[in-house]
Formats: sequence, structure tokens, C-alpha cells
Amino acid sequence: ALIPKAIDRGFDFHHTGDDYILLTCRLVEGSHIPPFATHYIGIGGVVLTPEKELLLVREKYGVGGRPPTLKLPGGALQAGEHLGQAVEREVLEETGVKAVFESITCFRQWHGYRYGKSDIYFVGRLRPLSKEITMQADEIQECLWMPVDEFIASKDIANFNKQIVRAALESDGVVQSFIEGFGGPESREYFMPKHLIDGSGVVPFPLDPPAAS
Repeated sequence: ALIPKAIDRGFDFHHTGDDYILLTCRLVEGSHIPPFATHYIGIGGVVLTPEKELLLVREKYGVGGRPPTLKLPGGALQAGEHLGQAVEREVLEETGVKAVFESITCFRQWHGYRYGKSDIYFVGRLRPLSKEITMQADEIQECLWMPVDEFIASKDIANFNKQIVRAALESDGVVQSFIEGFGGPESREYFMPKHLIDGSGVVPFPLDPPAAS
């Protein structure tokens, strides 16, 4: 009953969270109020061994009526989570493989993804610390290592997945860093070409960044 009464008095409904409702009121006519979040953020992991074997998963359920295909492990970021932390977590959760984030190799943007919002999907390259697989059985039906040449040549792999793996193979990407004087690693991360991290203002990101508050 609160929202209709507030709207009658000039407020606009903006968005809700788990434990709050946010309404806004323009005190100056025509003033701009930024909209709520416009994008989802996700990340997938290209986990490659020195022998060029690629870690893949097949989810239990397909999308749009299509059967599930082999794809990169990954998922959505949690609130306050850095990209590297997110992809390490997703790889570990889905496959049981502990891997170290190295770089962002590419990303794509997709408008009209879900509930009228857009989606940004980052692709990170990771170095596995082991090859032992412990599959997340409630979401994943198959998890395996595949020679990357076989992956690229397969007719059963979506071209999108082939191209983002090629990007990881053929490019160094951009690496996680932070810029002195513009926020610390607890709240910000910058992705820069590796050669710019030279101690003259662009600083290497800590291996274990503090969580955002």
C-alpha cells in the first residue's frame, strides 16, 4: 500500500532489493536520476594445461529447447566479487579444478538478454594447478579435458566458443592491476596490457585481493 501512496505524491518507483524498496522524487523538474543497473555480468574460463588441453563442461539442461553442448565453465559474478575471483570460484565449483586467473582475453555484450537487460560476458584465461576433476553433479552432467585442436575442429562446438578459445590462445589479453591514487584493490580493478605494469603508477594486483566492503 505504501508505493501507490508515494507515487500519488510525486515519487517514482525505481527498484527493489532483498530488504528495501527505493523510490525517487525530482525536487527540480527535469532533473536526471540515473536508472538502476542495466547489465548482468558473467565470466567464463579458458583453463589450459601446458599440453594444450582445455577444461570443458556440459550442463544438465540446454537453452531454448536445444540440447546442452560442451562449453567453458563459468557463471555470474556475485556482488562485490572481482572478475578473477569469480572465474576461479566458478571453475572450482563446477569442475573441482583449482586454477589461477591470468588475464582477460575478450568479452562480448548482448542486448535484450534477460528481463530487458543487457549482458556482458568476460572470458578469462586460467592456469590449472591440477587436472583432477570433481564434477558438480547437481548442475553439470559431464566434465572433461579435451585437446584444444580437437575442440577447435569439432563440428559439435558452437563457433562462439571456438572463437573465444582462439582469442585466449593467440593473445596475451589484458591483466589485472590497479592504478595508484584511484582506489585500491578492495574496491576496484583495472585491466591493462602487461607491459604497462612497470611500477610507474600501474601496479600489479595482489594475489589475494581483499573483499569489497
